[in-house]
Amino acid sequence: MIKIIILAAGKGTRMKSELPKVLNPIKGEPMINYLVKSVKWSGVSERPIIVVSPANKNLIKRALKNFNCCYAVQKNQLGTGHAVSSARRLATGAERIIVLYGDHPFLKKETINKMAVLNKSAISLATVKVKDFKSWRKNFFHWGRIIRKGGKITAIVEFKDASDREKKIKELNPALYSFDALWLWKNLKKLKNENASGEYYLTDLIKLAFKEGLKIDSFEIDAREAVGINSREELEAAERLL
Repeated sequence: MIKIIILAAGKGTRMKSELPKVLNPIKGEPMINYLVKSVKWSGVSERPIIVVSPANKNLIKRALKNFNCCYAVQKNQLGTGHAVSSARRLATGAERIIVLYGDHPFLKKETINKMAVLNKSAISLATVKVKDFKSWRKNFFHWGRIIRKGGKITAIVEFKDASDREKKIKELNPALYSFDALWLWKNLKKLKNENASGEYYLTDLIKLAFKEGLKIDSFEIDAREAVGINSREELEAAERLL
């Protein structure tokens, strides 16, 4: 059984809006609705788990009232690793956990299906490559960088923690993951918050898996499909793409 967890607890202060980030509209519809539709159409999981905050829970539940979702509350905003941990009870019995982010409105059902099929490794993840950070691609500039050695993924470095050299890397992390459930729950406990944000990064699991010598699968998706939205400017760029 596969469970899908959608992270949606972020305040989105850069959006300059009173709405939770994932409820900011694109063409009149909350951006998270587009993602939940793709999850529904994929048929991978009948009831996705939406991770919300105490402040935005009711607003998001109202926006998604026409979808069959369940909700996990992340009481404190301690990072993406902590957010996934908040959904553990609702994901009981799953053999595989797919983690998505609520601010990815363009993700296609075919990509979700592909993530479900890549289920033989501890971690499978999507990557994106861009030629530059101009035009609509500037949405990607602050994303984490994929670090490879000998062609193998060894780590993901968040932008805030990246060196100037690492910031020049143009293979990026759109934050689309599939985890072996037993491995995920065991290793989330090992995450540390020794970084620029003082948060428990989900991305640090990639480094842990590499150190354990485990297989990390990856596949590339089109950059337009991976566009995420973290600011008013990025929202406007996404509307133009749509």
